[in-house]
Amino acid sequence: MEIALRQIVDRVQASVAAQTPLRIRGGGTKDFHGLALRGELLDTRVLTGIVSYEPSELVVTARAGTPLAELEAVLAEQGQCLPFEPPHFGAGATVGGMVAAGLSGPARASVGAVRDYLLGVVLLNGRAELLTFGGQVMKNVAGYDVSRLMAGAWGTLGLLTEVSLKVLPVAPAEATLRFECHQADALRRLHAWGGQPLPLNASCWVEDAGVDQLYVRLRGAVAAVDAACRSMGGTRLDNATVAPDWRACRDQTLPW
Repeated sequence: MEIALRQIVDRVQASVAAQTPLRIRGGGTKDFHGLALRGELLDTRVLTGIVSYEPSELVVTARAGTPLAELEAVLAEQGQCLPFEPPHFGAGATVGGMVAAGLSGPARASVGAVRDYLLGVVLLNGRAELLTFGGQVMKNVAGYDVSRLMAGAWGTLGLLTEVSLKVLPVAPAEATLRFECHQADALRRLHAWGGQPLPLNASCWVEDAGVDQLYVRLRGAVAAVDAACRSMGGTRLDNATVAPDWRACRDQTLPW
């Protein structure tokens, strides 16, 4: 067992013996969420690093304290990504915190949630026992799918030490369309488009400076995206210009 993991196990064993609570924390970017936390701080950032990455297999395994930005950068080098767009809420977000929170970004409705890409986990339970669930392939579950239970559990079921995730290639084409319309009309349009074979990826309606605007992001094959832009109308925006706005949507910093 590596030194960092041994230290974590020893801390949990000591806490069990003393019957004192521990507060699991990675980058602390989600401390604002929910009630105030109690217990002695247990920092997971000592568990860092990508254990294995097989681009051809679309699978990556990383330790829980690995910075989320670091993992996304490694995937981007291979033209791959975490399609559910996990929010960061700050520079220190970690892979373990991403899974523990179970939060997804604007592409959630079209590609699925964090739990849908979680293949396996290694966790430390309340008895300081290291347990492994799942693996590194999609069809790896016999019985209870414990790995996916960890997504959104906020660490209440165990301390994540390592996670395996399915990743996907970055879409070959992307476009964002803008429409000026009130909220009811935006919903009507989205419902209608949802029933058509369009490469819809994300949508966002905001009231900005008194103007109601709907943003729709398309992702997919070049021909499909171009055809959708022609049929849907609206104003096509420059991808580089609108990228910060989608990141703001992901991190929930847009006007609410």
